Amino acid sequence: MTHLGGFGDDPANRPDGDAKAAALEIADAVDGLTDLWLLAAQEARLRLSLQQLRALRVVAAEPGLNLTTLAERLEMGLPTASRLCDRLEAAGLLERVLHPRKRREVQLSLSAQGRQVLDEVAGRRAQGLAEVLEAMEAADRAALRRGMRAFRAVRDAGAPHPHGPDRT
Repeated sequence: MTHLGGFGDDPANRPDGDAKAAALEIADAVDGLTDLWLLAAQEARLRLSLQQLRALRVVAAEPGLNLTTLAERLEMGLPTASRLCDRLEAAGLLERVLHPRKRREVQLSLSAQGRQVLDEVAGRRAQGLAEVLEAMEAADRAALRRGMRAFRAVRDAGAPHPHGPDRT
């Protein structure tokens, strides 16, 4: 969590709309969402690490991508990405197929089982999140949704990223 001490002079407790204070509060909320995400992955019929789950999501979003592209998307070295794919393929979640026109290139895609596991994890994540949201007041849920839409609109419009351009 972002806040380690008591409430005292914690800037996140100031109601002045300070962007830094809001960022600290949101970082705490993201930690909670990450916990929900990891729990959903661990409760799936096949236990997946966060890296395995991320790899499956990237391949699902870009079927047919090659190993180099996957390594770039996951921000890891090629040998690490290759070993990750080896494990996912051995588990029956990922398929490697030779590119039809580039004989030295392998395309990656989810297997039917990989798609099922990813759907199961997404369903568990949504259920966990729904349980938290149901415990919130309706007005707070509506405010959160408005805030998330506003955040996405600004981010999608090209707000600067702290680690360089275009690293969404």
